[in-house]
Amino acid sequence: MTLRFLLPLLLAAAPLAVSAQIAEAQTRLKSAVTEVLAVADRAGNRSALPEKLRPVLQKYVSFETMTKRAVGPGWKQFTPAQQQQATKLFTTLIIRSYSGKFTPGEHPAITYKTAVSPSADRVDVPTSMVYLGSHYSVTYRMEQMQITDVVIEGVSLIANYRSQLDAQFKKGGANGVISSLTQSVSRPQ
Repeated sequence: MTLRFLLPLLLAAAPLAVSAQIAEAQTRLKSAVTEVLAVADRAGNRSALPEKLRPVLQKYVSFETMTKRAVGPGWKQFTPAQQQQATKLFTTLIIRSYSGKFTPGEHPAITYKTAVSPSADRVDVPTSMVYLGSHYSVTYRMEQMQITDVVIEGVSLIANYRSQLDAQFKKGGANGVISSLTQSVSRPQ
């Protein structure tokens, strides 16, 4: 077959691939939420929650991608050991922050809205959530079926941290970022 005959077939298949990618991302996100809520229910108390949630979140969230993006352009100047240390600290910070939002036994009412694929490698899954009487708009950005950002009420988690970590990088380089993350993680919850 010539390219002229294959092109219409390829173009027809593209929307199906995107549609499958969107459906898979939504299914994966729903599985993640279900698993997180089940672990939270079994955690027993709030102080045990971060370590109980860690393996579940590490299965569904790309903390390395999140850390790299939160640090921004300065990430390229980190040594591999500094990148690993920053990722470990940032992961702990995000997990502690996330788990601190839970009230044992309370479940959010979540409505999954129509997901979109703004680029070939990303799917955004918007949700509407009611938790403890408050309404939230939360969009999960997913790449390669991993969560790489969470946008809450229009504010990107990554952009929020980038403003902080970029300032630390400008002051003290990679060591300044690691020091800042270490201080944040060492604070009591």
